[in-house]
Amino acid sequence: MNLEPLEIRADLKPVLEYLLEHRGFDFSGYHPPMLERRVRQRLEALSCHDFTAYYSYLRGNKDEIDKLLDAVTINVSRFFRDTLTFELIADQVLPWIIQEKNRTGDTSLRVWSAGCSRGEEPYSVAIIIHELLIREKQPVNQHIFATDIDLNVLKDAHEALYPASSIKNIKYRLLNKYLIPDKDCFRLIPEIRQKVSFSRYDMLDRKYGVPPESVFGDFDLVLCRNLLIYFSFEYQELIFKRLHRALADRGYLVLGMAETPPMAFRHHFKRVFEFSPIFQKS
Repeated sequence: MNLEPLEIRADLKPVLEYLLEHRGFDFSGYHPPMLERRVRQRLEALSCHDFTAYYSYLRGNKDEIDKLLDAVTINVSRFFRDTLTFELIADQVLPWIIQEKNRTGDTSLRVWSAGCSRGEEPYSVAIIIHELLIREKQPVNQHIFATDIDLNVLKDAHEALYPASSIKNIKYRLLNKYLIPDKDCFRLIPEIRQKVSFSRYDMLDRKYGVPPESVFGDFDLVLCRNLLIYFSFEYQELIFKRLHRALADRGYLVLGMAETPPMAFRHHFKRVFEFSPIFQKS
């Protein structure tokens, strides 16, 4: 695939090169207008008049790099975000996967949450699977891998302590069963926390096509929601090539509500439900 260079303004490039050199984050595949808006938030907060002045400030203030990364990698999530999608995963997708595994004698269920933020998404899937296996009494070994580029949000995911805004979509029965009040927040019970393996992974990683901790792909279900919108079309195709290879035959891919496979991959995925961005590898 031929990836054309992105048109990033010249005075912003030193800032991005600084992030690459000091933290290993390569944002060259992100949409330039989005990057400019995110970085400009820091300019305005510090009253820097342009990107050149901000670059000088960044180099002289070691704490600023974390604030910049927080601005660029905005992480917005909550449990069971897009309720309909999770209902379909619980009532249709996962039961079908487990039924097929019973038919073939495969006892391993592999899930990948890409761009997992603070863990609400993979923990939601873990709760769904736990409920399903209890109800169906199925002998399935689940392996849930969750990745993000931001080490700070991964640390929060390990802590599994969430404010009320993160749990507003959880059914009351599940809330009482799986989360424990902790001052003004809620902490996920250890039984669910231990079902998810978190690690840092860059979706544009040149060395690994799947998270190294997963050893290999062959995922039955991949959730890559509201992540592709940050990348240019060229890099979206690169990511989709990676997702397609990571999925098992007839595996499922869940995207964000505003996302769809690039034109080059439309024939590699079929939409399962007209009203939800759930696709099956074909």
